[in-house]
Amino acid sequence: MHFFKPLIPPSLFRALQPAYHYTLAFLGAVLYRFPSRRIAVIGVTGTKGKSTVTELINAILEEAGHTTAIASTIRFKIGTHTEPNLFKMTMPGRFFMQQFLRKAVSSKCRYAIIEMTSEGVAQFRHTHVDLDGLVFTNLAPEHIESHGSFENYLAAKLELAKALARSAKFRRIMISNADDPHGKEFFVPGITHAVPFGLHDAKPYVTDDTGIDFVFSGVRMHSPLRGLFNLSNILAAAALARELGIETHTICAAIQKLAYIPGRVEFIAKGQSFDVIVDYAHTPESQKALYEAFPNRRKICVLGNTGGGRDRWKRPTMGALADEYCSHVILTNEDPYDENPHTIVAEMVKGFTRKKPEILMDRREAIRQALSLGLQGDVVLITGKGTDPYIMEARGKKIPWNDARVAEEELNELLNRVPKKQ
Repeated sequence: MHFFKPLIPPSLFRALQPAYHYTLAFLGAVLYRFPSRRIAVIGVTGTKGKSTVTELINAILEEAGHTTAIASTIRFKIGTHTEPNLFKMTMPGRFFMQQFLRKAVSSKCRYAIIEMTSEGVAQFRHTHVDLDGLVFTNLAPEHIESHGSFENYLAAKLELAKALARSAKFRRIMISNADDPHGKEFFVPGITHAVPFGLHDAKPYVTDDTGIDFVFSGVRMHSPLRGLFNLSNILAAAALARELGIETHTICAAIQKLAYIPGRVEFIAKGQSFDVIVDYAHTPESQKALYEAFPNRRKICVLGNTGGGRDRWKRPTMGALADEYCSHVILTNEDPYDENPHTIVAEMVKGFTRKKPEILMDRREAIRQALSLGLQGDVVLITGKGTDPYIMEARGKKIPWNDARVAEEELNELLNRVPKKQ
């Protein structure tokens, strides 16, 4: 349909889109013989934490001996085969989800864990996927321009809970964050197992530079992951696993082994005296949570904020957060698409009142500069892209990119330049 977009009046194009996307979803399910009926499907939705929860669920299921499949922002995995997600979208279209599930069935996977987004719902990519369970992590303003309002964004997320309720599966498990003001709304009629989770379930808990210590189902556990937000992610995955009948000691073992999630509070270590973190944080809530995960530390922060043409409202807000929490801020290019990247940065600068941010539009140069400023005990935070494989520029141009790899390369250069002690 997008091939004909230039030939169709915009109003007619928008009117035809829902029918077009629904038809594609239905045809994909028919073509691949409704594969979700042959495999247990767990959906994960929310504004933040989806990829981390997906990886945590996968780790627990594999620890329990199950063969799994994953479709997430980070990667696509079927059994032991994995490849990075290079689509720049979490739920690709053109029959992708149905084809993915059919491959998982053919590979004898017991579970498929799928990140499910509001954008995917808007294009009916969740339809004809019979869910066994859905995990709701949290909700914060995001994709407001594309949905029209926060209420529409919430409604798109709730469509997933309704899809679970309509599922043909015998057990329909809804795991929802009780700490989120919208958590209860996901317990819609038709769900057979409504399970809330919250930080109160983990008391007493401690988060520090070694990770997280907490209690779950009466058992003390430790995770190498950092931050209170990751405790919430862990509890979401653990609550689902418990509902699936997985024993607590298996949950404990899997959580303790999972040391990091690519692009999510990912530590880049090359022997330097300061921490370097790559993280996907791209909302004010996730950015603040990341900063607060490293209290009493001098923070050098690299950020590019929102991609071009979307969520412009949060640019000064995220600038203000960096102004408040960071000792030194470097603003840089991220995903401008068809918008002038200098305009994006200028809107971020409006949020600064305490300090003057440094502006380096070349993202590699910005990372290099941040690393050069790092001193013993500091933390350098490179946020906004995580595992994103491209910098998206005007007219659909894609520049291959990887924050973690660039940070590693620049760290190696920096350490090689440091004079060795005699």
